Amino acid sequence: MNVKLADYRAPKDRAAIEMLMANYALDPMGGGEALPDEVLSGLCDALATLANAATILIYDGESPVALATAMQGFSSFKCKPLLNIHDVIVLPEYRGRGLAQRLMQEIEALARQRGCCKLTLEVLQGNKVAQAVYQRCGFAAYELDPQQGQALFWQKDLSAS
Repeated sequence: MNVKLADYRAPKDRAAIEMLMANYALDPMGGGEALPDEVLSGLCDALATLANAATILIYDGESPVALATAMQGFSSFKCKPLLNIHDVIVLPEYRGRGLAQRLMQEIEALARQRGCCKLTLEVLQGNKVAQAVYQRCGFAAYELDPQQGQALFWQKDLSAS
């Protein structure tokens, strides 16, 4: 397996990211619906404009099999950057081989290189397999005060208004 930081301008990496994202979107954990063509075709160009974006790819020979995309943010409580993991994708036929854990190791190394104080991610409540991987990698639910409970991830879709 070959692990690399993606080059959003390189045709091979662009094709890998588009294929893996398209595959993941069809998975129930990715929403179960195809991404629009304009999203897939514009994704790498959009990511290339973001200095805070990074994608780790894993290839099996010439075939892309896994990726993790992260965005650098900022922790106001620590006054340091953080890295938020947005997408973790492993093709179904490659699951159970430790690739997600390898992606997490690579993302953590990148975060440490950038001087980040922490890694963050979101995971679906029903995705017990991913949760187990993340726990093995040291992730845990976020809470400031146990009496106040765990942080919740919310969103407001702005595309509809």
